[in-house]
Amino acid sequence: MPVIATAAWSIPRIVAGHFASEGSGLARYASVFNGVEVNSTFYKPHRTSTYARWADSVPDDFRFALKLPKAITHEQRLIEIGLLFDGFLTEIEPLGNKIGPLLCQLPPSLGYDPAVVESALFALRQRFEGRIVIEARHKSWQSPDVLSLLECHAIDRVLADPAPVWPAETFPMPPVYVRLHGAPKIYYSSYDEPEIERVRRLLAADSWCVFDNTASGAAIENALTMLGRSV
Repeated sequence: MPVIATAAWSIPRIVAGHFASEGSGLARYASVFNGVEVNSTFYKPHRTSTYARWADSVPDDFRFALKLPKAITHEQRLIEIGLLFDGFLTEIEPLGNKIGPLLCQLPPSLGYDPAVVESALFALRQRFEGRIVIEARHKSWQSPDVLSLLECHAIDRVLADPAPVWPAETFPMPPVYVRLHGAPKIYYSSYDEPEIERVRRLLAADSWCVFDNTASGAAIENALTMLGRSV
């Protein structure tokens, strides 16, 4: 079945009864969900011992989606990122086979530059064989050339909601990675059951669906609803 997840693993008190009563926050979260999106990797590096502890806290089939550091996407803006990416891969190595997709979320100001993007995608794919997904937020990424380049490097687009670049109708196949930020108020708004069902029907067996509307605590309630657990 698809991986249904939230950004981070905070468990609001209102839904605590759905989770194991003992263990760390991550272990309790993993008693229900089989994946999580880690956004803290965007802001700062973590010790390898932290990743090792995370890996030991979850079942064998649990996966971590990891957001690329801002040094790669927002500071270097995809230019000459090879060494930075090498460092990130070394950092997350203790997760082993629990490494899920790597998320490359670009700043809204970063337009599509074919030469820069070609070089960056090559650097990413040359170093990492697993799933890489990209969330562009500048309209210039709607170019058909982008789709060809992503396909060439086997890198998948993110279906985001709201969708500044690639709305659902631009995906001829089920999206590999969905990020639900909340609408109309990003990071806050909850999704109702018809909206959640609409998204669920878009997913394939190997898709990820991440609820990122965490600021209000709605994310984990929405994710539980998608799993078919009444909240």
